[in-house]
Amino acid sequence: MVFPPVLPTSPTDRSVLPLRDRVAVISGLAALTVVAWVYMLYDAWTMQQMDMATMWMPPTGTGAWSATDFFLVFVMWAVMMVAMMVPSVTPMVMMFAAINRQRRSRHQSHVPTVVFLVGYLVAWVGFSAVVTLLQWPLHAYSLLTPMMDNGSAVLGGIVLLVAGAYQWTPWKDACLHQCRTPLSFLMTEWREGITGALFMGIRHGVFCVGCCWALMLILFAVGVMNILWILLIAGFVLLEKIVPVKPARFRMASGLVFFLWGLGLLAGTLVAAH
Repeated sequence: MVFPPVLPTSPTDRSVLPLRDRVAVISGLAALTVVAWVYMLYDAWTMQQMDMATMWMPPTGTGAWSATDFFLVFVMWAVMMVAMMVPSVTPMVMMFAAINRQRRSRHQSHVPTVVFLVGYLVAWVGFSAVVTLLQWPLHAYSLLTPMMDNGSAVLGGIVLLVAGAYQWTPWKDACLHQCRTPLSFLMTEWREGITGALFMGIRHGVFCVGCCWALMLILFAVGVMNILWILLIAGFVLLEKIVPVKPARFRMASGLVFFLWGLGLLAGTLVAAH
């Protein structure tokens, strides 16, 4: 393990990250985010506008998924993760760029910032593959509709209970700490070279998946392609990482909301059954 020689105190420290570099990094992240959101909005629009008999939708019930079905659902999740998570990783990417700018000015080895970002997104692409496999049986048992909306209050309640309970766990706390402290992460995880930067990006992405996976599953309760909820969850993830309050308080309060919401859905199901 090799530590960077001198670490900036802020990812926007003007002495190590000039305005031109800051604009370049932020513009690149913003462009990537916009492209992902445009793709998702187009997908959501086509689902609303096209005739159900002619448009593609993952089959439900006894209909078997083809390789195309898996691929399209995987692409949907992967693009969604880019749209939701790139804004929240901006402070970490800015810090990485600041360190590399400093190293370049000292004639030390440095790598393009995009390598770190690619590694980060690799972790979320892996999560997209896993959640695609999870979505398959939900369609097979008609727990999700062909439009990928929730088809079972029980499923919604269980997902929300899991999301709420996970907010209270030490695993959530440990992963969120890594997401909230870019300087600490880079000090302890620094690796040299392109391979090292890629590894750091993947490792940070794994921490981020560990922090947010249960929040992403909430989409199974509110609608996988519900644009409003995708935006709300993305905003919540960003707030978790930057909100200037003690993380424990934020986690406990949000976990309670999710848990009570899930209990309410399950209670409503029991009342309806009787």
